[in-house]
This record gives sequence, C-alpha cells and structure tokens, in this order.
Amino acid sequence: MGRYDDYKQRVLRISQRLSADGYFGSKSGSAGNVSMLVEGEDAVVVTPTRMQYDVMAVADICVVDFDLAPIEGEHKPSIETPMHIATYKARADVSAVIHTHQTFASALSILNQPIPPLFDEVTLAIGNVIDVVPYALSGTRELHDNVARKLANRCHCYILQNHGTLCIGTDLDKTFTFVELLEKSAHIYMQALATGKPITVLPEKTVAQLHAAVIARQDREIARKQTNH
Repeated sequence: MGRYDDYKQRVLRISQRLSADGYFGSKSGSAGNVSMLVEGEDAVVVTPTRMQYDVMAVADICVVDFDLAPIEGEHKPSIETPMHIATYKARADVSAVIHTHQTFASALSILNQPIPPLFDEVTLAIGNVIDVVPYALSGTRELHDNVARKLANRCHCYILQNHGTLCIGTDLDKTFTFVELLEKSAHIYMQALATGKPITVLPEKTVAQLHAAVIARQDREIARKQTNH
C-alpha cells in the first residue's frame, strides 16, 4: 500500500458521495473538487481535473506539493487546487477542503447574499456567518486571494459569488457535514426570504458564545498539529 493511498481512498469516497447526492451540480459531470492536507507535509491529495466522479478510481487521485509539483498521480490536479492550498496556508486548523456547486447555496451566490446565524446547532458547527467571497474567475490568483481574506473570520463555510461554495474542516467527514448544514441553511433561508416577511436571527450574545466555541475547537486542533509536527 502506497504512502498516500489512505488519503486517496478517503478523498475518492467523499467525492463520489458528494457527486451521487448532487452537491457538485450534476451527477454525471466533473464539477467541484475535494482535497486533504497530508499531515506533517506541505502536500495535498486532491481530485483530478475534468474527470467524472462515477468512473474515478483511487489511482486517479493526485498528490501535489504546495508549489503544485506532482508527487503522485498521472492526471492534472483540479484547476482549483491553488485555492485549496491558499486555504491550508491561511487556516492552520484546516485539513480538508470541499468545493461544491450545490443548488440552494449557489442560488444565494448569484444574489450575493450571506446567510446570517439562524440556528444554534448550525452556528456552533460552522461559525457566526456564511459569508460571500467576491467573484473572481475560477483558477485565478484573484479568487485564491479573495478566499484567503475571508478565511480570517474563522468560520467553516463560504459562498463563492456566482460560483458555488467552499467548506473547510479538520477532516473530510466533518467537512461533508458542513456541506450538508450549509445546504440546509441555504434552503430554509431562501424559503423564508421568499415570504417577504422579516427574518429573525439568533441573539448577538448567543452568537458570540457559539462562535467562541468554534474558535476554541480550532485552536485545540492547531495546538494538536503543532505538538505532532
């Protein structure tokens, strides 16, 4: 078994699940991308570009360093790999990145509409806001820079304007859950907005307490990584 095979298997499993559940926008397409940070290395395991997920195999998953130099894999990594790398550089707590084109969050992306803190269990999981990253063309340095700036809010989900979403976490399973929570929140928020009635959000004191708990979890993960490095 190769050095990166376990990472590759996990990336493939989550990618195919996301695709089958429609989070990449179409079940037969190649949109969206998934990566994991290799523990203790400046390297990422990431899905290849322009390959359908239902035919993807472990051997198709790419491994590249932070300069995009290939380590393993015969295919080119996703065009969005620099955005993933920018995320890992900006947020030391993050070890998994999922970029999707999920329906309701994507609808908010064309409205340029962030999602405020609506539910305590969602806020405790992903932070105090689902903010919008300003538009830039896919794969460009401008997009990576826009994403990196927004990551300073210490949240786990972001809407990419006129594009899709970005969810980040300590591992792929948790990050998959964040993808689901984002779509749940986006769906409910869209339905509520459609009524034309005022939206109620969580009290500021509650939001501050919940977001502090999110940051405390992140700090513990950063300390764990530093201890194990």
